[in-house]
Amino acid sequence: MLKAMLLRLLPLVTGLLPIVAIHVSLLLAINAGAIPSCFPYLEGCASISATGRYEPASFVFKPAMMSEWTILILYWVFNVAWVRSLARKAESNATTGTSMGVIGCAGALALILYVTFLGTQAPFYEFMRRFGVYLYFLFSVIAQILLARHTIKLSGKLGLANLGKIGRTQLSLALIPFLLGALNLILKSTLDNPDPAENIIEWIFALLMHLFFALTYFSWKQTGFDGRFRVNLDR
Repeated sequence: MLKAMLLRLLPLVTGLLPIVAIHVSLLLAINAGAIPSCFPYLEGCASISATGRYEPASFVFKPAMMSEWTILILYWVFNVAWVRSLARKAESNATTGTSMGVIGCAGALALILYVTFLGTQAPFYEFMRRFGVYLYFLFSVIAQILLARHTIKLSGKLGLANLGKIGRTQLSLALIPFLLGALNLILKSTLDNPDPAENIIEWIFALLMHLFFALTYFSWKQTGFDGRFRVNLDR
């Protein structure tokens, strides 16, 4: 029982660790004068990277993000096991979730690239940092869409209405960033100074993506996922 309870905390840690670390870093960076004092979700005064680029905020931001990639790997591995457990109950495809897991883990590995080059100034390192964060966001959201679709499909086959509601909520959280990405491209091509708008989009994008991870806690709890790579629907 204790093992199952601890396992179910994994999605909460996956989602809430970066949210807490980013906002603590924001406060530290503002207090240190590294970035302007503002509300970035509305004013776009700084990017997420800027909050954790310099000391003392970097002492919080970088360790948290380096820990996050390991946690994400575990998150996606256990989600593959969870989806396959549901698929077996629904007598569905036994290999369900493979693509989701591979793409999600690729996003986690891209996070390493981003954190490694965070704070470097050379053009090549700046490119690698941006390349890493873009891949992290892109792969993570694609994997999230796949997970939400699996959740909705399997909940329908198993008659789990509440699980279906969670899946649809997660799907909304994963699709909105794609719309934000399209909006960002339009703004970058039309505004004289698109940086504030891009920063606002980045903050909202990251928040929605990490909230998706946390919502998985309720999916696992709903199905009795206990870490033994099965679900218990006969409680």
